[in-house]
Amino acid sequence: MQCEMCGEPVRGIPKLMRIEGAELQVCSRCERYGTEVQQPKRTDARKVTARPASGAARSVVLVPAQRKRDMFDYMGGDIVEDYGERIRKARMAKGLSQKDLAMQMKEKELLVKKIEKGELIPEEDVRKKLEKVLEIRLLDAISDETEKKTQSKITQTLGDLTIIRKVKK
Repeated sequence: MQCEMCGEPVRGIPKLMRIEGAELQVCSRCERYGTEVQQPKRTDARKVTARPASGAARSVVLVPAQRKRDMFDYMGGDIVEDYGERIRKARMAKGLSQKDLAMQMKEKELLVKKIEKGELIPEEDVRKKLEKVLEIRLLDAISDETEKKTQSKITQTLGDLTIIRKVKK
């Protein structure tokens, strides 16, 4: 793991520190620039107890809990910028009104209006319904070339952008 402040590899366990209002996982050298954030104890970790046959003390094994998936884990790419225009054109090409489209999708007409105006980004389930009914694609698929380019770039850290000066007394 890299230190989120200086970018150096972290040896040992990284510390969660609050530096300038941001919570960062930092190395032992950078921990002096902030205050440590107390992490709440995990209550979602499962405890498994086993009793040895000899009657000695019980041993406790903690199994780490899996993180919950958010909506970005389910998306295959980014939604196109002109999604409202694409939806409107596809709807008009099919000869549907906003009300008809909403009825076919089993959603509210106001939702369709806001999505077409670009006031609202459609959620995953609504996006899938729109794609199915209108037979269009609203996601930009990430190409292999783009992934290779982003992986080969060196990522900047907070340490690359800041200059730390020591105050002389």
